[in-house]
Amino acid sequence: MLSQMNPRGALNIRSSAVEHCRLPGLAIALTLDHYKRPQGFEEQEPDEEAEGENERSDLVSFVSGLLLGNDVNVRSWFAQYVRGAQKKKESSSHLHALREELTMELLNVIPPTNGVLPPHHVVQASCLLKLYCALRGIAGIKLSEEEMRLLVQLITSRPPPSPAGVRFLSLGLCMLIACPSLISNSEEDKMMVQWIRWFLGEISSFESTGGGEANFGELLLLLAIHFHGNQTNQIIDLVCSTLGMKIAVRTSALGRIKTIFTQEIFAEHVVTAHAVQVPVTPNLNAGIAGYLPVHCAHQLLKSRAFTKHKVPIKDWIYRQVCNSSTPLHPVLPSLIQVYVSSIVLPPTKGDQKVITNEPITEQEILDVFRHSELMQHSSGCPEQPARDGASPNQAELAVSNTTAQLLMLYYILLFEDCRLTNMKSLIAANRCARHSVSLQHVQNRQIQPYSGQLLLQLPIKYLIQQAQKQQQLYAGLFAPLLKLLVTHYPHLCQVQDWMTEEGDMAYLDARLSATSLHCTVAKLGEHLADIQSQPWRAILLLEQLGMRPPSHLLPFTECIVGSMLTLLDHEVPRQALNLIQRIWVKLNSVIPLKLGVMTVNGLRLKPRDRLQPILPYTQNDIVVDPLIVLRCDQRVFRCPPILEVILQLLTSFLAASRAHLSKHIQANPLSEKPGQISGDGEREELKHALIAAQESATAQILLEICLTTQEDQHVAGLLSSLQEVRCLVCSHLHQCFIADPYLAKLVHFQGYPSELLFVTVAGIPSMHICLDFIPELLSQPQLEKQIFAVQLVSHLCLQFALPKSLSISRLAVSVLSSLLSFLSSGMQPSVYIPLMPAMVRICQAFPVLCDDIISFLIQLGQMALAHVTINGSDLPISVDELWLRDLDTDTIRKLSEHNRLFHEVHKAYREIVQACVYR
Repeated sequence: MLSQMNPRGALNIRSSAVEHCRLPGLAIALTLDHYKRPQGFEEQEPDEEAEGENERSDLVSFVSGLLLGNDVNVRSWFAQYVRGAQKKKESSSHLHALREELTMELLNVIPPTNGVLPPHHVVQASCLLKLYCALRGIAGIKLSEEEMRLLVQLITSRPPPSPAGVRFLSLGLCMLIACPSLISNSEEDKMMVQWIRWFLGEISSFESTGGGEANFGELLLLLAIHFHGNQTNQIIDLVCSTLGMKIAVRTSALGRIKTIFTQEIFAEHVVTAHAVQVPVTPNLNAGIAGYLPVHCAHQLLKSRAFTKHKVPIKDWIYRQVCNSSTPLHPVLPSLIQVYVSSIVLPPTKGDQKVITNEPITEQEILDVFRHSELMQHSSGCPEQPARDGASPNQAELAVSNTTAQLLMLYYILLFEDCRLTNMKSLIAANRCARHSVSLQHVQNRQIQPYSGQLLLQLPIKYLIQQAQKQQQLYAGLFAPLLKLLVTHYPHLCQVQDWMTEEGDMAYLDARLSATSLHCTVAKLGEHLADIQSQPWRAILLLEQLGMRPPSHLLPFTECIVGSMLTLLDHEVPRQALNLIQRIWVKLNSVIPLKLGVMTVNGLRLKPRDRLQPILPYTQNDIVVDPLIVLRCDQRVFRCPPILEVILQLLTSFLAASRAHLSKHIQANPLSEKPGQISGDGEREELKHALIAAQESATAQILLEICLTTQEDQHVAGLLSSLQEVRCLVCSHLHQCFIADPYLAKLVHFQGYPSELLFVTVAGIPSMHICLDFIPELLSQPQLEKQIFAVQLVSHLCLQFALPKSLSISRLAVSVLSSLLSFLSSGMQPSVYIPLMPAMVRICQAFPVLCDDIISFLIQLGQMALAHVTINGSDLPISVDELWLRDLDTDTIRKLSEHNRLFHEVHKAYREIVQACVYR
């Protein structure tokens, strides 16, 4: 009554009712009263008729907003009202009036007998379909026979080709699936089939007017694929996503629609044949919403429909990968995964003769990288034009991009991972297939890996770095790609390399200058050859090269690597060596595989017979035997910048060797033959033993180069090349010991020169882990290992004065005391003379052990003096003179072994007293 007295306040009252979720009947009554059609509507002027049309459409918008809005409370409130009001079945209720008004809306929109929907009614018809879907699915309204008949007539009408028409067809088809009770008789069933067949013939015209967005054909094809796969949950999700609402659909009521899709209209072979004919989406990226051909291909690959009906899908996937861009579409990684599975894995059920999909050829993979500057320099050959008679894929690929290259790299790595992981099942399947098919057919089904030469040409590390820098553009691809790379190519994912490269790039970018000298490969080679006489020319060019991006340095790779051997002379300035090492690091960020092989061959030790031909090492040679890296010119071990390069290569090739052995075991599973290894466990043990032998050998070689040579003795000063080399080696060994503590145990059980103990203990921070296995080393039967253990303990005590060190030192003294009872007098000098300085160091670290050590020294000295007395030999000097002064080297050499032992015992005693008692 109040609203009739003041019509302008009706909308305010309605808004207040909706806001507080009260009086839903009043809100409907106000809406109907405000937008009620006037009498004599047919006689209105055209402008008034349009205005009335807008008012009635606003009625639909208001009710749709209640059910489809973002406010959950309003939606629940109105849906509860509809459920309760329809149970009353009162003709005078507000809900009944609303349904009558909506029925009139349907009558106004439904086209005449020809079934063609006018263009100006398409949007209003779509709104009505969404509203009735919401009333049926959210509010649970029970549609009357009249409403269902009118809805079927509206759905099966034929809109004009336009974006709004595409939207209307999508909503109509999804409403038939969401509300299958609309089709209640055979006549309506026939109307629906004729309608679907009509728009199947008109798909091309609708797609041409779709505005570049996802079209109706992909939705229809995707629904057919799901129906064939009996994937009802995916069908419901697809329908709800298209309608824009979450509604409950009874799967048991979809039987008739499924029959229409799978038998009368879309047979499975028709779906697969049509899917490969659908054009790929140009510049496919995550910004293109809706349902696309890539969704259809993904579902068909999951159901193995292409292989079942022998429809080739390789070319279509290849074209779609090449037509991808950023941000990456989320379906593309999944598409590659199911495609690789369909290539490698045979069908689990059905006929064994079912073929698998064809893999992408190596030439097609190279074509993706054909226009890449990195690819051209990495392969060492200029860009080649497309050959006559090339495949359609090669002709269509005009411009490659980083997205396509990353996807292709992901395909290669995933293919290798899937092949190795399922090698046992593949061999078993081939063995079973021999009983039913010819040998030739079995051989054709063997999955061949991609060649190592292909991977050498691809800029793998550069692509990974690009994906890492732009992870937001490659969401869903970077993580699995990095996982595969770490598994199969760990030498390209060394954390230290990445950190060094990033820091070097930041430093060089800060110095980047707009002006630079003109530098060519020939000019650089000329100046590097003349670097000893005129070093400033080469240094200027190297500084300019160091400020260039890595991709611009590729033409200078051979020149840089080829000059390393000539730069090992002492006359070469250190600045030039540092610049060479920095440029090498930048090159290593783009072509690490090829650069590593070139560097090893460039620095290798030349044979004495110059007439003997030198065969260059290959990537496989170095991976199988990583020690080749250390078979280089000896001058490298006194050139710290070049030694850094060698250590970086050594780490990479050791990681590559480990991965190679793991892949070898996976690619060659055990077969049931007599005389072979019993099981995989023993093969793993042999692999770990070989890896440990390689790594311990490298550690021993690196420790050996830390020894002082005759040339090093003539170098004055503390900042010598030897000191810097020792720092580099200790840093490298520290990383190795942290990565594998067992390696530290193996190296120390093997032993190394005792004069290097002060270098390793002071230079390797992780040497404290040796305290864990020193008791085991002391218990070894070899006297050499026991001597080495005591010497190691003495150095560790000074570096790590811990309670654990004290207990182990006490154990070492106890072991030495026990040996006095077992060793013969002839063996005592060779055992105890090297250990006297160790006793002094232990006392310096732990004075609490002085009493035990002095007691041991007195007992040892008495035994040595007794042996001298028994043998009738006298000391050449008195004991007092021995106590007061040190003997020179010549005098010590003249002493017998037991006299020397007696001298060393007294010398150790004096040093202990001076260091521990008098301090």
